Amino acid sequence: MEIVKEMIRFNQPFITGKEIEYIQDCIEQGRLSGNGKYTKLCHTIFQKMLGSKKVLLTTSCTDALEMTSLLADIKFGDEVIIPSYTFVSSANAYVLRDATIRFADSEEDFPNIDADKIEELITPKTKAIVVVHYAGAACDMDKIMSIAKKHNLVVIEDAAQCIDSYYKGKPLGSIGDMSAFSFHETKNIISGEGGLLAVNNPDFVSHAEIIWEKGTNRAAFYRGETDKYTWVDRGSSFLPSDITAAFLYAQLLQLEEIQKKRVSIWDFYYENLKELESKGKVKLPKLKEYQSNNGHVFFLQTDSIDQRDDLIQHLKKNEIMAVFHYLTLHDSPFYAKKHDGRSLPNARKFGDTLLRLPLHANLSEQDLNHIATAINSFYE
Repeated sequence: MEIVKEMIRFNQPFITGKEIEYIQDCIEQGRLSGNGKYTKLCHTIFQKMLGSKKVLLTTSCTDALEMTSLLADIKFGDEVIIPSYTFVSSANAYVLRDATIRFADSEEDFPNIDADKIEELITPKTKAIVVVHYAGAACDMDKIMSIAKKHNLVVIEDAAQCIDSYYKGKPLGSIGDMSAFSFHETKNIISGEGGLLAVNNPDFVSHAEIIWEKGTNRAAFYRGETDKYTWVDRGSSFLPSDITAAFLYAQLLQLEEIQKKRVSIWDFYYENLKELESKGKVKLPKLKEYQSNNGHVFFLQTDSIDQRDDLIQHLKKNEIMAVFHYLTLHDSPFYAKKHDGRSLPNARKFGDTLLRLPLHANLSEQDLNHIATAINSFYE
């Protein structure tokens, strides 16, 4: 009888064991809608972690980004600068507000936005710069914040992958005017779906809470700050249920353990694949002195898109699921005809050659050895 090996999954949600306990407590308290006990507990942790003026759980990072578009008052005629090499939500939030997207290229040696290419994209119509910290590794925030201050632009950090990651010791998501985090099941800490809006500019704080509460002053009313609960501005139902927050709270309490495991996996890959890089077979991620590593993504770059496809198939035959990441947004069927025609060679290079390896806290030492052996055997 043939023994069928189980595929090593690209991602597998890590469960701490406390999620059901907190969800059950939530049920027994009889308060399941948003902004309950566990939402407040999560807010307290994130407030301490980030030092932001306001933190608000959302149903997804996409929702948090859409809140930033409302807070920045993005509208028809405005332009927003966004990296082309990113997930579609980074752009969709502003396209929904009828903004024109000005796509920026990546750095030559890392998928992050090239800060040196931002200023040439600014026009009198530019309203905001959206930076995406790829793999939880920081963009050049000093340079970006300086450009934004010079031109009076809002800076939004897409910090979807950035839990427990830093720029020169400062938490990512705490530097721009506001930021958005993700707790999708592929992230370091999860709630299935889920996100967080962090507001760092005090000018946006009160408005953020109104948008979060469907455009009402409900939160202020419950705090006794107003005697009427009514519709005061635009908004939507962005807050998650307290059941989702209870799940996330269990994850937050185990953040240190999860991070230790993920970073150790990242280090294993680097040590076991660096000889391939020294032979010129692949390129491995190189972190700059201002970037920390939160173990969210381990990627390598192949010589070509064909080589990457062949490597993916080779790994699949060895029961390993590896995936490429983003396709450049400026080349997408939706936006190609709207793009201004500029070539973005670095973004396209990462779209064609970047390969992500399995990275989750459930990987065993045997799994990791098998993955490293399979990759090395491909290049032999």
